[in-house]
Amino acid sequence: MNKLPVSGTKGKEKNLRPELVRPLRLRLIDDFKKNWILYLMILPVLLYFIVFAYAPMSGVILAFKDFKVKLGIFGSPWVGLKYFERFFGSFNFSLLLKNTIGISLYTLLIGFPIPIIFALLLNYLRLKHLKKTLQMVSYAPYFISTVVICGMIAIFMDKNTGIFNQIIVALGGEAQDFLSKPQYFKSIYVWSGVWQGMGYSSIIYISALSGVDPALHEAAIMDGATKVQRILHIDLPGIKSTIIMLLILQMGSLMNVGFEKVFLLQNDLNMSASDVINTYVYRVGLVQNNYSYSTAVGLFNSVINMALVIAANQLSKKLANESLW
Repeated sequence: MNKLPVSGTKGKEKNLRPELVRPLRLRLIDDFKKNWILYLMILPVLLYFIVFAYAPMSGVILAFKDFKVKLGIFGSPWVGLKYFERFFGSFNFSLLLKNTIGISLYTLLIGFPIPIIFALLLNYLRLKHLKKTLQMVSYAPYFISTVVICGMIAIFMDKNTGIFNQIIVALGGEAQDFLSKPQYFKSIYVWSGVWQGMGYSSIIYISALSGVDPALHEAAIMDGATKVQRILHIDLPGIKSTIIMLLILQMGSLMNVGFEKVFLLQNDLNMSASDVINTYVYRVGLVQNNYSYSTAVGLFNSVINMALVIAANQLSKKLANESLW
């Protein structure tokens, strides 16, 4: 009678597949020979991240050095946390932080729910031609460059010829120079962004709504439910996982306010409301040539962004464990 192999090294070796016993180096060589086209296709992506993401990371040490052009990056003397202390103790630190977080939270509170509402409205629109027209018109601004969008905003809000001031004057009001007043900057930035990205952002919600079971709506109609009740009790629970996922992703970039749009709409009169960390880094680093200080400020912003991404990732895992997906 043959004995069964006892649990141990010999038994494990018999259960292993022959290709797994070979060294990893040989397996990688064989895989590269079989799938060399796939490796060739991914090569440009790897080169992009190496050149533009990983190679520049060596410049982070500028934040801890007193950079001298003659001495170079590695030859400049170390100063430790000098520039971080200078930034934290500067008079405009609180202003920069307040503007950056304020614009980000304003964008999150206004810009996040509007695409959901727009997608729900389109989902209940029964006129197909009107629905397609609205989708096309709402998608179009997303493909306009930021420079053109800012030029359009400046034209629309011109004090003398802008369409907004023309309407205000026609209603008996007084023309305003909106872009020169700090109290209007955040609203201009956020609502123009909503107009530009609302349609494109609603695509994923429209796709998620198409996966809701129609039988649920039929049963709700038979029970006499209104459209609002169907939205609250069928549609929103059906796309809840999509909403939570996109909300967490957007929370992870809370400190990453778009530089281009802020910079193009910025002027000396609205600086108190428009100056954010990214524009401050540009002004200090490239305009004033203070490379070490600007690197320290940029590194601080990157660390905060990384912390937010980690927190958002942990939140997503927690929600997944609680079966909210």
